[in-house]
Amino acid sequence: MNDPLAIPLGQKLLVENDRVKIWEMTLDPGESSGMHRHDLDYMTVIIEGDRVAADGGSPTSKYQGRFEADVSPGSVHFVERGGVEDAVNIGTIRYREILIELKDPAPPDAG
Repeated sequence: MNDPLAIPLGQKLLVENDRVKIWEMTLDPGESSGMHRHDLDYMTVIIEGDRVAADGGSPTSKYQGRFEADVSPGSVHFVERGGVEDAVNIGTIRYREILIELKDPAPPDAG
């Protein structure tokens, strides 16, 4: 099956083993990543940038609408799996991050 949301999460895969997948993503001002789905929990480590947005792209996405945020180099963010989005550099300088996908299984539902 051809899944249009199963695109790489960055331009360069830096490391992959049985526990993590580590990507580098760089976006020039105004550039977007392309619509993609996050099937794993992940962390981002901001290397460069000043402002970024995520445009939610699917009714099944855990996160809806547009989210905009100021970012600063050195900040680290944890994000739960389930998002479908297009990351957009809405800042004035290049945006660069390291994205670390965590391959450990999802925690069981608390229901």
